[in-house]
Amino acid sequence: MIQRTTDSQRLEQMMALFPVSAILGARQCGKTTLARTFASDHFFDLENPRHLARLETPQLTLEGLKGLIVIDEIQRRPNLFPLLRVLVDYQTDQRYLILGSASRDLMQQSSESLAGRIGYYHLGGFQLQDVDDMETLWLRGGYPRAFLAPGDHEAFLWIEHYVSTFLERDIPQLGISIPAPTLRRFWTMISHYHGQELNYSELARSFGISDMTVRKYLEILAGTFMVRLLAPWSENLSKRLVKRPKIYLRDSGLFHGFMTIFSHEQLHTHPKLGASWEGFALENIAFALNKRNEELFFYRTHGGTELDLFWQHGGRNWGIEFKYADAPGRTKSLTTAMKDLNLSHAWIIYPGRESYSLAKDITVCSFKDIPVPWKYPDL
Repeated sequence: MIQRTTDSQRLEQMMALFPVSAILGARQCGKTTLARTFASDHFFDLENPRHLARLETPQLTLEGLKGLIVIDEIQRRPNLFPLLRVLVDYQTDQRYLILGSASRDLMQQSSESLAGRIGYYHLGGFQLQDVDDMETLWLRGGYPRAFLAPGDHEAFLWIEHYVSTFLERDIPQLGISIPAPTLRRFWTMISHYHGQELNYSELARSFGISDMTVRKYLEILAGTFMVRLLAPWSENLSKRLVKRPKIYLRDSGLFHGFMTIFSHEQLHTHPKLGASWEGFALENIAFALNKRNEELFFYRTHGGTELDLFWQHGGRNWGIEFKYADAPGRTKSLTTAMKDLNLSHAWIIYPGRESYSLAKDITVCSFKDIPVPWKYPDL
């Protein structure tokens, strides 16, 4: 089993603070495997009929237990949340670790009943520090079964079946009545926008639906951790700024599957190579930064100045550019963005082997040297 050391450490810190901790993430990203690394004699999988039957009388079943109690696929029994509030308030010898795949509904249901008692941990796929194989991780993505497949053909066969299962089984179980072929076509269409600004009206016209329906479909895919919508930074009122979000498929293997990129050779000669690198590196950087999606932004002006990633930390501003190049250098756009945003430091993330400094406030960072957790100069 591949150890996910940073995920385990971060989750353990959260579990020490909250009586209830929730692991949220896409199906098959490794939530159950991670949960089982924490010693627990009480594990309930709500896809297991026997476990589900035991929780037909949840208070009688749970109130006599002590220690860590794990409940997997808890979105199947939302009526448990009010009971968990009662149990953790009156039984201090209990802690709960709950797992779910549907973030929007699960967070809404749990936050209403467990406000102040629950912490949320968002789990993605494997990261480079987990597997130390950038090329395979980039091509196949971070889903454990895809990454660990015996070959690329088997990996993408698994991905194809994963997409079908998600559309035909998981989406209906969330109470969403959208035909699987319709959502598949929509998902395929937005994959062509990967790494680009999202024009809702253009997408609606292309697909023959309304703007509101586009937003609904995107909300579903974002809420189930399939896509990332990166908001534009818009504090600088003196500039004419882009106001539309950028969209990324969160897993590079899924993106390559929709693009029919099934080998390293096909990837390195594909027109979407740069966009693929940007999305792949972004997910790994977001993990290293340990920032929520709503804390991350991109910056772009109508004059052409842009920065791929912007965030704030320690009362200061920071930024990153993603470049698929042999030896990236300082550009006029980066210089202007640093001035506009008053950046303390900027990094250029590229796939080469060597990290080097371009200036006291600009570092070219090899992907393999991404620090986890992220290291800030002078902080």
